[in-house]
Amino acid sequence: MSQEYIEITEKTVDDAITTACQRLSVTSNRLDYIVVQREKSGFLGIGAKPAIIKARVKDAAEATQAILDDVIGKVEKRVQRDIAKAEEAAKKEEVKQPAPAAKEEAKKAEKAVKAEKKEAAKAEKKEQNEKEKEVKKNKKKNKKSSAPKKAAVEAEPAAPAAEEKAAPAPKKKAAIPQLTDEKIAEIKKAAHDFLEGVFKTMDMDVEISESYEKETGILTVNMEGEEMGVLIGKRGQTLDSLQYLVSLVVNKGVDGYIHVKADTENYRERRKKTLENLAKNIAFKVKRTRQPVALEPMNPYERRIIHSSLQNEKYITTYSEGEEPYRKVVVALKKDENGEDLLKEEKFEKGGRGRGGKGGRGGRKRDYRRSKDNRRSEDNGGNSPAAEE
Repeated sequence: MSQEYIEITEKTVDDAITTACQRLSVTSNRLDYIVVQREKSGFLGIGAKPAIIKARVKDAAEATQAILDDVIGKVEKRVQRDIAKAEEAAKKEEVKQPAPAAKEEAKKAEKAVKAEKKEAAKAEKKEQNEKEKEVKKNKKKNKKSSAPKKAAVEAEPAAPAAEEKAAPAPKKKAAIPQLTDEKIAEIKKAAHDFLEGVFKTMDMDVEISESYEKETGILTVNMEGEEMGVLIGKRGQTLDSLQYLVSLVVNKGVDGYIHVKADTENYRERRKKTLENLAKNIAFKVKRTRQPVALEPMNPYERRIIHSSLQNEKYITTYSEGEEPYRKVVVALKKDENGEDLLKEEKFEKGGRGRGGKGGRGGRKRDYRRSKDNRRSEDNGGNSPAAEE
């Protein structure tokens, strides 16, 4: 029969276990105990509780099993430690063996990276030097060419208009082609057939008529039908595209260059008037604000209309900037040799001294003091200090 449990009370569980081993005259391996209550320290001794355990001596079989379990646990721990040590040693050996090769490869890689960095740095330096040289050359060229360019602009205000091309067509000779009546008929038919095929694809019923002027070399293509706004597009972009395509078709195998003018519902004339009015309004705005104004991107034909509309303006100049298809016209004030606006000088002449302008000597100044004295003299019957003087 198994021995009954005895209850032991001590400050801590460890002290209780030690007391139980002493009372039962056994080692801790043969002691079977149950913790009834663990110790509590409390706060400043208040609420402190001791540890309570129940203990007894194990049977021989239980003691033997406990010893075996303890031994087996220790052996298992040792085996696990040995296995872990062996694995670590194997890993260290594997790392040590390829270490030289890995180091060599790492060194080679580092050298390659350094060489690449050096080459990249050299290439960047070369590019920077080349860019600096180009900038210096451009500055020198601009300095040399700035004076003649200004003179050319002041002497010939219509020069920008002459530089603009007639239409966005292929680069060919500007000479007017000498065509026979048969060749003209072929060109008209080519333009008609091309546009007819385009409109069939678009499922549109459009009447097409062509006319050619031998003196100017202009082929005018007029289109009529319903919903022509689709052919015009935003600011005439669709119409310009059709005009460009027709120009490509009719200029095949032609000596010289045929200018094509595609129109519908008299859009070109209406657009021309709109641009002329716009040019005048912008010129007035530039004069008033003394600041240049850049218009929206336009095709060469419309840019030329702006240039020609303002070429006779005394204080306004126009020029184009940017690249196609974003090239646009800039309207600005003309400047003198010193880079000052001509309009300022003109205003100074009109309103300056000696011409009756504001603040000038010849201008009329109202003497309010004298007018008051005159009023007093009238009220007093002419007896006033001013009248006496």
